[in-house]
Amino acid sequence: LLQQEGFFDHPEQRLLIFTEFKDTLDYRVERLKSWGFRVGAIHGGMKPGSRDERGTRLFAEQQFREGAIQILVATEAAGEGINLQVCNILFNYDIPWNPNRLEQRMGRIHRYGQRKDCLIFNFVATNTIEGRVLQRLLEKLKEIRDALDDDAVFNVVGEVLPSAHVERVLRDYYAGRLGDADLEEKLLRNVDEQEFRRICQNALEGLASKKLNLGMLIERRARAQEHRVVPETIARFIRDAAELVRLPLKTFPHLPHTFEPERTPSVLRRYESDPTWKLPPLADKYPRCSTDRETAETHNLEWVTPGHPLFEAIRRHTYAQALDVFGKGAIFYSLQHNAPARIDFYRARVVDGLGQVIHERLFAVEVSNDGKPNLREPHVLGNFTPADPPETLPAVATLPEKTDWLNEHALVPFLEETRKERLAEIERISTHIELSLTELLQRADEEIGRAQNAIERGEPGAEGWRTLAENRHAELLQRRERRRQELERQRSLSLQRVERITSALVLPHPERETPEVRRLQPNPETEAIAMRVVMEYERAHGRQVYDVHEKNLGYDITSLDVNSGQLRLIEVKGLTDVTGTILLTPNERRVAEDRRDCYWLYVVTNCGTKPQLQEPFKDPARLEWHEVTKVAHYYLSVDAMTQKMQIREEDTPYGGQGS
Repeated sequence: LLQQEGFFDHPEQRLLIFTEFKDTLDYRVERLKSWGFRVGAIHGGMKPGSRDERGTRLFAEQQFREGAIQILVATEAAGEGINLQVCNILFNYDIPWNPNRLEQRMGRIHRYGQRKDCLIFNFVATNTIEGRVLQRLLEKLKEIRDALDDDAVFNVVGEVLPSAHVERVLRDYYAGRLGDADLEEKLLRNVDEQEFRRICQNALEGLASKKLNLGMLIERRARAQEHRVVPETIARFIRDAAELVRLPLKTFPHLPHTFEPERTPSVLRRYESDPTWKLPPLADKYPRCSTDRETAETHNLEWVTPGHPLFEAIRRHTYAQALDVFGKGAIFYSLQHNAPARIDFYRARVVDGLGQVIHERLFAVEVSNDGKPNLREPHVLGNFTPADPPETLPAVATLPEKTDWLNEHALVPFLEETRKERLAEIERISTHIELSLTELLQRADEEIGRAQNAIERGEPGAEGWRTLAENRHAELLQRRERRRQELERQRSLSLQRVERITSALVLPHPERETPEVRRLQPNPETEAIAMRVVMEYERAHGRQVYDVHEKNLGYDITSLDVNSGQLRLIEVKGLTDVTGTILLTPNERRVAEDRRDCYWLYVVTNCGTKPQLQEPFKDPARLEWHEVTKVAHYYLSVDAMTQKMQIREEDTPYGGQGS
């Protein structure tokens, strides 16, 4: 029927068929192939393998994702651990009575990243008592859903109809201890509107008891959006790093952040044998890839992002290659510095009592000519330009490291911040564990009591029943104690492996006093006025506003609308007069190009007399900025803000995005 309707005429369409039995799988695969379909299979007899190893699960999954096969027939082996959201149509050829297993099947396609409505078909043999009971169950669920007007009924079926209860009833039925009428009565006894209403309400109360704060969640989401590594940044890194690993990349200008690597070089393979490598093996050759998720899903490409084996291998190799350079340090020119300075970079890790790394952070300490230290954001290098070594090194180059100051002003606060978050998290986990395991222990106690009653009634097999229940109770006690001890060790946090990575010598830019450059440098007083005007404007519109201009993030203000969750990364520019020119640093321009979705330019004119905020402008990277080649900065006439937007004419390099 699907073929007649033209379903398989579309290369992006996929069909997933689940069956309980290997024999059924073999039969279905053979029949489908005889009808001319491209068919693959996944079953329990296959090893996980890799994308390049035929006859393995990962190879079959990759073939299904890429469209080499359009129909995948699977047993429960594909019910866990494999993501098949490229498909949105599922047939359950035969149905397990265990609700959890059925849910796992559906979870293969109905998961995060699925962009289509999922269609799930369940084959039921209504000429059998089991089929009739299942059909009646589905009918009752639909009736209850309509009565409650709540799809949540489908999320709590496992609580109303526990799998253990289902299996026990079916076992009694097949053993002849229950008749047909008994089977339906026992299975459907609790499937009524009142029971579903009670459980749905309990689920809502449980959600409320977690003390979730919608505003907090929106803010956390915005913070994650602010700090996420965007596709542009990942693509730029892969483009630059590919030269170090001698991995040629074929690019595709019509697709953003897309490339096709040649065969994986052997130099990357060695990282697979590292004990810390927890990812799947590298493929011999990857298909066309993209660092942009939407592009990858739309065109069925390999999505390469942090955590992908190719990205991780390139990252590790790049870091290994950079160690020698880090040891030598670097020298830069800066427009913002009046005197030489040195910036030392440190990496610090917080480890718990189990030896797990909880948090890792990069710190930058700037040491001035007089030896005074100051914390800087690691992004600070983005505004500097490389420089040649001076004939004579300034005194600051040989000043001692400020490790004691770093510990007091950065590392200890970092540890305390991490500890506060960690302890709050452990308290939530501990409460959940105590509640859940105490409930399970209570059920085990009740099971022991029922078994004891059965022994007293002289029922056969009751002794074994009690032994199993007692063993279960003992195992739960051990599990609770083990988790308590683990949580206690996880509370213990310490700083470990604090190491200096490298140092950078920063010199005043030799062109900073020339008229061409000097006139473009912002006036601190004017900038302060502009910041105040913009922050007042954002607060007046009900947004949460944070001043981050000293962190050198590439923008000055983060503004969050807590109702909609909209985040603005705002770069503020102030002009003393009505007209003039504004300057973008290299870091500001790079962030503007990478964060087009939420980057805004706010210009405040006439700061010398009566400040006037111009119309806020989203995605200022679209404007025609002019490069000041001497200092690698970019300027724009404010008059351009009132003109029709101009599109840059230069070709967009790989890793960039067209305007």
